[in-house]
Amino acid sequence: MAKTVVPQLDFYPPQQNPLVTRLFQSVSPLISHFFFQFDLKVPTADLEKVAALGSERLVFMPNHPSFQDGIVLFRLSTRLGELFHYTIAWENFRGLQGKLLQMGGGYSIRRGVGDRASISQTLQLLSRPACRLVIFPEGGCSFQNDTVMPFRTGAIKLPFQAMNRLAKQEASIPNFYLIPVSIKYRYTSPMHRTIDDTLRRLETALHLSPAATAEFYPRLRTVAEQVMGNLEREYNLNSTPTMQQDWNQRIEAIKTHILQTCEEKLELSPAPKLPARERVYRIQAALESRTEVLENNEFWTDDSIYKASMRLLNFDAIYDGYVAAAPTPERFLDTLTRLEREVFGINQPAPKGHRHAIVRLGEPVNLKDRFEAYKEDKTGTVEAIAQEVQQAVQGGLNAINLL
Repeated sequence: MAKTVVPQLDFYPPQQNPLVTRLFQSVSPLISHFFFQFDLKVPTADLEKVAALGSERLVFMPNHPSFQDGIVLFRLSTRLGELFHYTIAWENFRGLQGKLLQMGGGYSIRRGVGDRASISQTLQLLSRPACRLVIFPEGGCSFQNDTVMPFRTGAIKLPFQAMNRLAKQEASIPNFYLIPVSIKYRYTSPMHRTIDDTLRRLETALHLSPAATAEFYPRLRTVAEQVMGNLEREYNLNSTPTMQQDWNQRIEAIKTHILQTCEEKLELSPAPKLPARERVYRIQAALESRTEVLENNEFWTDDSIYKASMRLLNFDAIYDGYVAAAPTPERFLDTLTRLEREVFGINQPAPKGHRHAIVRLGEPVNLKDRFEAYKEDKTGTVEAIAQEVQQAVQGGLNAINLL
């Protein structure tokens, strides 16, 4: 996971070409099926619920379990017959891929810094009639198919700011809807052999003895134990007190050590109250803006700090018991994919098999109904709505799991 060359522009605006976008929409079912290995499944009633809102302003707020989620939302735009805009991480805007993202309605957001250009673009789009904007409020991939990370409040603040502007301009409060979107991937064929093959590759790479059992879960824990031990040794955390902790304590100790050390090496002020993901983005932004490179004879070089930051994002939402609570093929492969990213240094492992991308659209939340509360207590209202939408997305995932 060495640091890669980054784009040169500070901001990549949307350059949506409706004709090209409609063309890609027309072939998107084939692209998603054959290239990304999924087909979209969304209830007609959910589509009708959104269509009934007509030309009102809509902000879609999905969970973010995988790198294919943007394609899922593009497929959703196709089913709705709409053109969406999308906030997309700045580092994705390279070469032809970046041009296509812009033409499809995507624009960049630099995480970890106050990206004024992106914020201004978002407010401009939100102010347009019939706005259709996608924001991933988790702020990045969770790599977990069944759980939702805490939603960032900025995804709620900006729609309220746009509402406030419109209310002053139009002398009335407009409708403004947040749409909770739950995305769940489910494999369409048995994955027993794929899980076994993935475990074998990891066991071989980690020089583990042949498994004494054919059961997947003990083998998964052995692989995870080896990876965790390797990280503890690499970061000099393999002391006796650390090893006596349970797995979740050990995971937290690794994360805390890496975060604190990276902040110290980059001379960033400690930020223990910020979510770990926000701290990682601050670290990565500081790396991008550095004019001096750390000495190569140190362990903590720029490349090693970048690698550490990517590890933190990879394991941000992981916890002991995720697979044990519901040992589905999806949860096994969620965890194995994370381990593959670490062991083999693969940023985006290929899909393990064909899946259904099952989407549920929750009840729209009209910010107009919360506007007076927002004027009285901006912070409290934004935090309450962020939690409400997060819970709605988690509820949608739980409902899908009952199918």
